[in-house]
Amino acid sequence: MNPAEWLARTALRAPEAPALLSGEEVVADYATFARRAAGIAGALRARAIGPGARVAIFMTNRTEYLEAFYGIWWSGAAAIPINGKLHAREAEWILGNARAELAIVSADIGAALETDVAVVEAGELPGWYGHAPLDAPAPMAAGDLCWLFYTSGTTGRPKGVMMSAGNIEAMALSYFVDVDDVLSEDAALYAAPMSHAAGIYNFMHVMRGARHVVPRSGGFDPGEILALAPRLGSVHMFAAPTMVRRLVDHAKTTGATGEGLRTIVYAGGPMYNADIIEAVEVMGPRFVQVYGQGECPMAITALSRADVADRAHGRWAARLGSVGTAQSVVEVRILGEDGRELPRGEVGEIAVAGTPVMLGYWDNPEATAKTVRDGWLWTGDMGHMDADGYVTLVDRLKDLIISGGSNVYPREVEEVLLTHPGVREVAVVGQRDAEWGEIVVAFVACDGALDTGALDAHCRANIARFKAPKVYREIAALPKNNYGKVLKTELRALLES
Repeated sequence: MNPAEWLARTALRAPEAPALLSGEEVVADYATFARRAAGIAGALRARAIGPGARVAIFMTNRTEYLEAFYGIWWSGAAAIPINGKLHAREAEWILGNARAELAIVSADIGAALETDVAVVEAGELPGWYGHAPLDAPAPMAAGDLCWLFYTSGTTGRPKGVMMSAGNIEAMALSYFVDVDDVLSEDAALYAAPMSHAAGIYNFMHVMRGARHVVPRSGGFDPGEILALAPRLGSVHMFAAPTMVRRLVDHAKTTGATGEGLRTIVYAGGPMYNADIIEAVEVMGPRFVQVYGQGECPMAITALSRADVADRAHGRWAARLGSVGTAQSVVEVRILGEDGRELPRGEVGEIAVAGTPVMLGYWDNPEATAKTVRDGWLWTGDMGHMDADGYVTLVDRLKDLIISGGSNVYPREVEEVLLTHPGVREVAVVGQRDAEWGEIVVAFVACDGALDTGALDAHCRANIARFKAPKVYREIAALPKNNYGKVLKTELRALLES
């Protein structure tokens, strides 16, 4: 089903409900939101853009982002959201690879584009609102391309993940069962890039007629969020682990408690136990963890609010260190290299099958065949599953370190180092070594001077000797991509140079 149908239905049911907000200012109710989307769709059709076409969005966060999304879908076309933090050259490559018919851009970043693709600035969209509208969203089958998402490309050119209308529908409906409920009085706060997980969580809020709020800053500012949330009330937001860390640090400094924040869904990288324990202590039981990939958007596993806040269960710490249990619309297995399912507790590659799994990679059948085999998406993440179905990530397959014939999972070492009071950030990578094959190297951002002796003693008191780093490198801050993920490729390159 076309996701624009959800907007059309909500506009009929609750036309005067506030829909789009800039800060606290309502800029559109649901009737207006739907009318604008239908007008944008009419303007696209006038340009011969409709079913089968692809329209890119290269904008920083703003309410027009959602209008563009729904206008594209209303026309029957597929949306290509491009992270507004990318360089113009990177965005140009995506436009060319996707063979986009049109790009809707914001002037602050779109002016730098040099492309043969037709470009429309967001400032021109109000002129499209009054265009002869399409009376109803174009039909869209479950297998039709809806969202073409380009991966972050930390190891090379990004790949275009083809998400169908059925993929989106499965993810959205699973949210209500496995992640959180949504009420009409809720407010979805878009502080992370709307091209990514924050934006893909718009659907369930449109279904329920909730508010969609873009902060005045257009991005993530902990002080702004903690001040805005009590005034909005019942706020939901997506946050990467680095964002949660900054939010908690600001709350501690200012004495804020997270009032007005109902749910913070965190995903997109490892959330270390020490960090999430402190987050709950400072801000209360507001946190839910989701594990997904662009290839199975936000829909592999979930760790519930109750599990994140639980400190009474006999295995609460192990569960907190997991990414939860399989969501309702998927099967999750731990597979060995031969494709056979491994016994509970054994480490292998996490694989997932179900309705949210992507159609494949755009124009890349070789990568699709390598990643999706016999209906199973091989995630590239290593992990294990316990007897109760809780899945624990141990690391990306490509990050595994084999030292002296023994496997070392960097995350396990990082978890230990982060419990040392002097460590602010840490990333562990392998360095080639003639004797050991690889040695364990820790890049550490410290509060104060780096004390390698103290860190070494701390590791040896908590993990096996062969897992302890042989080298510690001090770094001011870990390199991260536009989604807040640590770029271990850059750290490895630094070692090799």
